[in-house]
Amino acid sequence: MVVTGASSGIGLAAAVDLAGRGDRVVLVGRDPARLRAAGERVRECCGEQPELFRADFAVLDDVRGLAERLRAAYDRIDVLANNAGAIVLQPVTTVDGFELSMQANHLAPFLLSNLLRDRIGRMVVTASGAHRSGALDPDDLNAALRRYRPMRAYGTSKQANILFTAEAARRWPEVPAYSFHPGVVRTRFGNDSRLVALGMRLLPFRSPERGAETLVWLANQDPARLVDGGYYADRRLRRPLPKAADPALAARLWTASAKAVGIDA
Repeated sequence: MVVTGASSGIGLAAAVDLAGRGDRVVLVGRDPARLRAAGERVRECCGEQPELFRADFAVLDDVRGLAERLRAAYDRIDVLANNAGAIVLQPVTTVDGFELSMQANHLAPFLLSNLLRDRIGRMVVTASGAHRSGALDPDDLNAALRRYRPMRAYGTSKQANILFTAEAARRWPEVPAYSFHPGVVRTRFGNDSRLVALGMRLLPFRSPERGAETLVWLANQDPARLVDGGYYADRRLRRPLPKAADPALAARLWTASAKAVGIDA
């Protein structure tokens, strides 16, 4: 099982839980020191050292290199947990020319999933109820850079996560795919902002372990009991807002994303 964004938060909690169940886990993270520390925590909890792969999703060449290394290492990836993500507090354009939250939260996992498609047994995508604040325009994936609002940009990327998952289920019937809302989880997201940090203290929040429960459940549940392409919260199927459940919009997003990352749709 490959877990991205596994250095902390939901990703690390899920990796520990999965490893404790006897699954062989692979951790993907951006920061080498934090990634090593996460690997050590998994080893201490579960007795086996997980494989570690460093990649920065703000750089699409890193994602391409990650896919190559994973393909070289594993003939089969039972579960790809696309969990890496970020709330970006200021407008940032990546070296690839995209708004950072759209790239890190959607385009990078979209690219990784496509490059690993023939190896993946199942895909789980960490989305969010924040998709309510999204305003996705597949014709302009950088729209958030104008009059930038962090939660609008984040919500748009999470809307993209749900649409991507549903479209993947339609295009890849051999790869069960699910997205989920982990709840409001205290993670490292707000560390650089006093306002966000204050909000995290005032809002009801979950531990990373609680936030990871649905991810772990979706990774292990019999697909016959799940809805392919479905959006889940608290281990129950939920209906996202209509703007995150529009098949025509999902198809447009897929085409635009494939063009953006340079692959065939």
